[in-house]
Amino acid sequence: MSIDSLRRSARATVSGFPQGFWWLWLSTLVNRTGAFVLTFLSLYLTQELGHSAWFAGLVVALHGLGGVAGSPLGGLLTDRWGRRPTMVTMHLAAAACSAALAVVTSAWAIATAVLLMGVAMQAVRPSINATIADMVPAHDVRRAYALNYWALNLGFAIASIAGGAAAFLGYRTLFVVDAVATVLCAVIVFLRLPETRPEAAVDKRGEPVAEEKVSMLTVLRDAPFRTLVLLNLLVCLVFTAPWIGLPLTMAGEGLPPSSYGMVIAVNGVVIVGFQLLVNKLTDKRSPVLLLTLSALLFAFGTGATALAGSSVAFAATVIVWTVGEMIHVPTNAAATARLAPEHARGRYQGVMGMSWAVAGFVAPVAAGAIVGGPGPDVLWTATAAIGVLAAVGYYTRLRKALADEDAPDTPENPDSPVTPAIPVTPVTQDARDTPDTRAGAAEQAPVSA
Repeated sequence: MSIDSLRRSARATVSGFPQGFWWLWLSTLVNRTGAFVLTFLSLYLTQELGHSAWFAGLVVALHGLGGVAGSPLGGLLTDRWGRRPTMVTMHLAAAACSAALAVVTSAWAIATAVLLMGVAMQAVRPSINATIADMVPAHDVRRAYALNYWALNLGFAIASIAGGAAAFLGYRTLFVVDAVATVLCAVIVFLRLPETRPEAAVDKRGEPVAEEKVSMLTVLRDAPFRTLVLLNLLVCLVFTAPWIGLPLTMAGEGLPPSSYGMVIAVNGVVIVGFQLLVNKLTDKRSPVLLLTLSALLFAFGTGATALAGSSVAFAATVIVWTVGEMIHVPTNAAATARLAPEHARGRYQGVMGMSWAVAGFVAPVAAGAIVGGPGPDVLWTATAAIGVLAAVGYYTRLRKALADEDAPDTPENPDSPVTPAIPVTPVTQDARDTPDTRAGAAEQAPVSA
């Protein structure tokens, strides 16, 4: 492939987005570039404050538990209050929690700050994902989510390197830097990002049309979306397991901790280096096929961990499930946006984000218990089986609901309380920076994700 063709491919990957999307992308990059807290929290608690490893693990788990509550809360505020106010408020709340960690020392205060930080960090994600769906046409929304996910991982890679180099300044300094970066992110959103929440529908006479009220219970009654959430939960359990199970498995093979550091770094390197290429190769593909493929890659990559015995072999397994991650995250976010009615995008993204948070809380505990009990081979066999089960579920249960986006929308299930809607550009003029454009967001990341 020539340099010119690579340049054209890169231009096609990033072209056609409204200005608001790039401000959102920049805010994600800035926010994640200062994301030091979770990376160094366990070391801070054990090495500087003298707490036990058990307490450090509990505090990190509290962050995930906060996300379980924060995701639906953020979705509710996104729809009722607006995208931009929710983002600004939750970013500032997360910054306050990070700054608090730099000054508090008691166990209860630290646990409370981390729990509330989990709520705030997860609550902001539904508003980001809803904003992307508001800005971007349906046929381009997956590409936008992929670009935002790339920014998230690029920022986190920078944070990991910079944080390690700057650790000699003290952990508290890193927490302050994290708070400053998060405040800067909120400032960017407040000053440069337009509000994209769709305006209320009106009839021919200009009178407001009453929209069907959508509660969290209504969202959970939407059969196709409920299936998507449950399958995503399975995939998230598989995706989260290696972050606890892999270092324990490598230690059992007699490999030093430094080997694990190099192996897990492959995940970030592959995402930063190849996310745009993977997005180019998968663009316009069937979402059901992509979700099925990603689940199989998770199954194969984690299952093969049971057969690995060297750092190179473990790194190869990480590469396999990392490719699955790069395919799954933007495709799942785009599928969520596709199934959500326009006026309830925040709630739908909030419920989906809750599946990530639940997995982030359950999987580490389960993985540690399985490795310490039946053994690592049982863990990796289980993740492979769960991944295959998810793949079968995607292919057999969601083919109609996630049919080709160019086809007319019809409900998957007549009992579904809402009709899936194709994301469209918002009706407000500020959000339409360019005609027929698309934009991106972050999951869980999301989700982080």
